[in-house]
Amino acid sequence: MPSTARRAAIATLVSGGIVVVALALWKLLLVLALLFTAMIIAAAIRPGIDWLNRHRIPKPAGLALNYLLLLGVVAVGIAFAAPRALDQVNHALSKSGKAEIAREAKHSSGIKHEALLALQKRLQHLPKKSELVKPATQVGAKAFEVIIGIFFTFATAAYWIFERDKAVDVVCSLIPRPKRKLVRDTWTLIDLRLGAFVRGQFLLILAVGTALSLLFWAIGEPYWILVGAFAGLVEIIPVIGPLVAGALAVAVGFTASLHVALLAVGCVLGVRLLEDYLIMPKVLGEAVGLSPLLVLVSVTSVGLLFSGWAVLFAVPIAAVLVTLFDVVLRDRDPAEEETPAVIFSPKEDAI
Repeated sequence: MPSTARRAAIATLVSGGIVVVALALWKLLLVLALLFTAMIIAAAIRPGIDWLNRHRIPKPAGLALNYLLLLGVVAVGIAFAAPRALDQVNHALSKSGKAEIAREAKHSSGIKHEALLALQKRLQHLPKKSELVKPATQVGAKAFEVIIGIFFTFATAAYWIFERDKAVDVVCSLIPRPKRKLVRDTWTLIDLRLGAFVRGQFLLILAVGTALSLLFWAIGEPYWILVGAFAGLVEIIPVIGPLVAGALAVAVGFTASLHVALLAVGCVLGVRLLEDYLIMPKVLGEAVGLSPLLVLVSVTSVGLLFSGWAVLFAVPIAAVLVTLFDVVLRDRDPAEEETPAVIFSPKEDAI
């Protein structure tokens, strides 16, 4: 009996230890993700701060201007989109909106009928106000965690902008002198590629979201600003994001008519062609040195191995690994590698 109790106690302690270690690793993974995000943000805005510094604006003031500019863009987007989005949501949830959907479903057939029935069923199963108290508390707690994470990320990015060169010096001091220039140039190349990628993605999100919202409004797409804004946001997930956005736009278009759905297909394909031939080669090709196939494999692999949010880091991580592969295994000189200009010249980025 004593030995059995001892074994049970040991098994309990081991199981508890495994759970604690797993939770610790998970939390550590989240912290590492936030740190990596901070480094990516720093790489994206450092050229702007350096450009302002060359025009006699101190780096702290330049950092503040960059953050204020980013905050201003977000605020303007919310001020423009939020009222219209709320009106569209309220219309869908109102009695007249539900009656309109039910009437359209009754007099339709085929794919449009199935889509409207699915939407009608979803609206009927929305929770009541009395059932939202507990979820609202949970959402509030989660929102607080998100705010803390955002503050930590941008504060770390600000710190990294000023301390990166010192960190590079410390790392280089730990390796043999003949390899120091190679390490420094490799670090600079990774920084340039990540910065160009993030700036390109930011422009892509704004351009696609704005273009598709206006096109959907022109063709009479229901909830055009919601669908257009969603299409812009999911551009942050290469390859897969645009496919999901296109499918959603077509499905919503079917709730109006086959004509609107076909026009939505044309809008999505047109914007997608412009992306593929004018923007994506710069953002995903030359900027980070990745082919579309490698991007797809990276996004899919990260999505399968980790949780859904991890796909946001698939391309940056792949860009870092490809750069290291080129330098270490293919003996490429990082100082001779070129990164295309995305807002800022790569030569200016490296200063």
